[in-house]
Amino acid sequence: MKIENIENIHDDLGENHVGTSSQTPMKADAFKLSDKEKIESIQEDVRRIMDTLGLDLTDDSLSGTPKRVAKMFVNEIFGGLNPDKKPSASTFDNKYQYGEMLVEKNITVYSTCEHHLLPIVGKAHIAYISNGTVVGLSKMNRIVDYFAKRPQVQERLTIQVVKELQNVLNTEDVACVIDAKHLCVNSRGIRDIESSTVTSEFGGQFKNKETKREFLDYINLDTKF
Repeated sequence: MKIENIENIHDDLGENHVGTSSQTPMKADAFKLSDKEKIESIQEDVRRIMDTLGLDLTDDSLSGTPKRVAKMFVNEIFGGLNPDKKPSASTFDNKYQYGEMLVEKNITVYSTCEHHLLPIVGKAHIAYISNGTVVGLSKMNRIVDYFAKRPQVQERLTIQVVKELQNVLNTEDVACVIDAKHLCVNSRGIRDIESSTVTSEFGGQFKNKETKREFLDYINLDTKF
């Protein structure tokens, strides 16, 4: 296949926000380098990009940018690539015998589009029905945050959150809806600042029309404090 055809395919994938797997694509040697070594390498890469763009890296405002960006990539916005940072999600016996769905809504999502490395910002809404165990409320927020802190496709993020909670709770009865803005759509390309993207993943009982409707009604409640 000609190089220009391959480039066109890559462009089409990126512009249409198509993901290739429900798993984050990782190299086999992804953790060969330490975080310190990754920061040092990325710092030089960012410096080279800025220099190529014609920026004066001797300027006081710009001189520290390469290191700041490198540390941000490794320690913050892409920290979810490191399995050592995966939140432990201890479960507890459902001693109070709560048998209805539990919904955690309006969980803040800060992620990064893997096609243009621009922010994805929105809200996640999660629900599960206990089969005998429950998980701490804050753990659901932490699971969303962990999988969001990596280059992402929103569909994949939604699936990863559901699969992780299914594993933690040992039940298929988990659902997630994410409503988010993609700055790669809002700030470039079509530049539509009003649009947002909604994705969903329903497992177990949430595939039933009535249960799904109940969950969607809950997340549409106008909660004010």
